[in-house]
Amino acid sequence: MAPHRLPGDGMSETAWNRAPGPERPDGPGGVEPAGRERGTEPASLRTLRTAFALVFRAAPAALVLCVLLSIAAAATPVASAWLLKAVLDRLVAGSGDLVTLTVLLVGCGVAVAVVPQTLQYVRALLRRAVGLHAQVELHSAVDRFTGLTRFEDPRFLDRLRIAQQSGGSAPVDAADSAIGIVGGAVTLTGFLGALTLLGPWMAVAVLVSGVPVLCAEVMLGRRRAAVSWTVGPVERRELFYSALLTNVQAAKEIRLFGVGRFLRDRMIAERRTADSAKQRLDRQELLVQAGLALLSTTVAGAGLLWAVAAARAGRITIGDVTILAAALPAVQGALGGVALDVARAHQALLMFRHFTAVTEAAPDLPVPASPRTVPPLRHAVELRDVWFRYGDGQPWVLRGVNLVIPARQAVGLVGLNGAGKSTLVKLLCRFYDPTRGRILWDGVDLRELCPRELRRRIGATFQDYMEYDLTARENIALGDLAVLSDSSRVEGAARLAGVHGKLASLPQRYDTLLSRIFFSEQDKQDAGTGLVLSGGQWQRLALARSLVRSDADLLILDEPSSGLDPEAEFAVHQRLGQHRAGRTGLLISHRLSTLRDADVVAVLEDGRITETGRHHDLLHRGGAYARLFRLQASGYETPGRNAPTTGEKAS
Repeated sequence: MAPHRLPGDGMSETAWNRAPGPERPDGPGGVEPAGRERGTEPASLRTLRTAFALVFRAAPAALVLCVLLSIAAAATPVASAWLLKAVLDRLVAGSGDLVTLTVLLVGCGVAVAVVPQTLQYVRALLRRAVGLHAQVELHSAVDRFTGLTRFEDPRFLDRLRIAQQSGGSAPVDAADSAIGIVGGAVTLTGFLGALTLLGPWMAVAVLVSGVPVLCAEVMLGRRRAAVSWTVGPVERRELFYSALLTNVQAAKEIRLFGVGRFLRDRMIAERRTADSAKQRLDRQELLVQAGLALLSTTVAGAGLLWAVAAARAGRITIGDVTILAAALPAVQGALGGVALDVARAHQALLMFRHFTAVTEAAPDLPVPASPRTVPPLRHAVELRDVWFRYGDGQPWVLRGVNLVIPARQAVGLVGLNGAGKSTLVKLLCRFYDPTRGRILWDGVDLRELCPRELRRRIGATFQDYMEYDLTARENIALGDLAVLSDSSRVEGAARLAGVHGKLASLPQRYDTLLSRIFFSEQDKQDAGTGLVLSGGQWQRLALARSLVRSDADLLILDEPSSGLDPEAEFAVHQRLGQHRAGRTGLLISHRLSTLRDADVVAVLEDGRITETGRHHDLLHRGGAYARLFRLQASGYETPGRNAPTTGEKAS
């Protein structure tokens, strides 16, 4: 059965490494301070603007309503405090209109009770809308990546994981924090005015006490973002081991070899490493927050002592004491809230930069502004002096490959494991560009063509084929979604791949779900809810997926029958031989007998084409192909008989 893991061999791109984000530390566990990008605009402001734009695109009405409600929620306590002061002062004085003030005070009380609940509801609407919109934008951006390089870069995978986790929440958090800062400013303005009137020194003292709160919260926010990035790879490894321990494909070997405890211990070690980093941050937050709370309490206590003494001396009224008692904690709370919102916004923007780095990333492979159309293949696909390696410092996989795949002919490709066969397939599909050399489609470099149009001209079965947890029909039609409702095309591809009989016998025929992961408890006795195919049947289904592209100019089959028994393999290759007649094909196989009918056979050794010719010609030459063929043929010789002495006898 084909492996499903994501490769991660450490490849990277210079352009990607320059992308903004907290992966560039300024020290152990640190985060690079926000710099300036795109001229003189600070990176943090640009990211905030991008976050607000995303939120506005997702839910403009909810964003505007959230702003208005937040301002109302911030202004209502200020109005209530001033109204209460007025009521108390008039009660003590025994004069003035109390009814209007009382009605207004009651109205403020209703607003204090209702507005926060409404705001919470609107925020939930906003968060869901933004989460959905961000998911669409993120995966649309990922789908625009032309090649595979970024998916083989562990740093990209860590960045993508954070973008998936925080892409929807971070812009809302940033916008919510910015709105909270505005609301805090409204509260501060209202209550600081009262403190200034009662005692200017008190307003100054409260403001000064808020400075360390702001600095501390920003510092903690940066550390939270740094910890999230630092533990990202650790948590990804933990999830890897966890998935292994619960994966049905791995369950057999884990139990056979008794490695469950070994993998579990590794998972626990990664979890403890992540938990340890988070616990250190929690201790820092505890100490800082406790110190800040003590400072705020001291300032508030001093202010209340002064107010009581001043009221007893007749310098201020009872209403003044009331508004001061409300203003002190309100101002300190607003200062703390503003500091917390600044820190939350800063942290959210740091996390959101992972999202923007993915969605705004330059193409991983260069695509011309006006790519040339991809015409039907008339002459040949040609590799000219193609060199390739997966990254600087990596070994060369292909070393000056020259190969012609003539139109309407079948070329067989032979080579030992690691010779570069699958890499050559990836280059033909333009998942990568050659490091040196060119690949030509009727004389036109693939770099000049539209990758999507090029791939529409190619049908391919990969050695590491996918098993989709979808219906049989969908598994085949993914090769060409236009045939999803065309049963004749789907069944025709299945017949060519030799899997029609099996699919037709399923409980729901082609509409049977080929998975058990969407299995529910109430229908576990219903066989029609999902079935799992054997490895060979899955391989034939993957083959049908490539064959459903009946109009493909180039058919690439990379070990299309490696999981089949000899009888099934023979039948499949018989049908494929008839299907390939008059078509352009590249057939890769370790079983050389399947290549005998190819128009040309090429031998790939150590990244180079060392032999080309027809099957019988290569056998007569006595080179690498003949040696490999004789080795395979000898395995079928009757014990005690002498192996054939010539390649021709072996055939």
